[in-house]
Amino acid sequence: MNFVHSAAGTDNHPVVVTRVSETQWHAVEDDLTVGRGVASRRPDGRLFVCIDAWHGAVFDRIADAMLADLPTPLYTVVDEADHDSRSAWERAGFATARREWGYLVPTDPQVTGLGSVRPPTGVVIVPAGEAEEGPLRALDRLIRNEVEATVGWQTMPAEVLPRPAGTTVLDPSKYEVARHVDQYVGLVRVAPLTRQPRIGLIAVRTDRHRRGIARALLAHALGSLHHSGTASAWAEVNECNAAAAALFESIGARRAASTLELVSH
Repeated sequence: MNFVHSAAGTDNHPVVVTRVSETQWHAVEDDLTVGRGVASRRPDGRLFVCIDAWHGAVFDRIADAMLADLPTPLYTVVDEADHDSRSAWERAGFATARREWGYLVPTDPQVTGLGSVRPPTGVVIVPAGEAEEGPLRALDRLIRNEVEATVGWQTMPAEVLPRPAGTTVLDPSKYEVARHVDQYVGLVRVAPLTRQPRIGLIAVRTDRHRRGIARALLAHALGSLHHSGTASAWAEVNECNAAAAALFESIGARRAASTLELVSH
């Protein structure tokens, strides 16, 4: 694998962009590496690209090379506040496909107002690490199929962890679930990251919506984090998901960032 693309560089020196592997491109100017490009396939099958370069001209050369070498559609993600990166991708022909709000979520029940929240009648919250793996995986597949049949799973917060083909629940110990009688009907996944835990997913079966299950799951998950000494968590919400945004904002979560997903067809 050694496709080479040459062009003028930052000071009229030639920049040579070489595809060094199936997923990596290097830009070299005067024997120095001045930029890199990487392509990676997400678990949902979409191909995402990223570029690290000091100069806009080098970024453009790498982008041109990657677009020439890779099939479309291609996706990338940028911080909406990073205007330079957004402009660079737009020069390469990428356009905004969706926006994701980043929320800073308090855990203190006195702040969230969730201290008195209890699951609806007949529903029990199964703590993290105690869910049965088989029913949990079955619920995850059901919820994914329901989302895919409506808004599409690509509208959910990005999932970037590599996983074996066909596997969607990577670590069952990160999930709390809502159980009604002998069925799992809702789940919340909390990744215990060192700096700040991330609420990666909260979802309830379609036939159990609007019963307070999601709120009860969130109350239990945030209460557990507060008990362990964690003051806040992080969550991402698609701007089109009005119900999820309303849920988080009703407990005092505040928008702290926004991310744009860009696509090139």
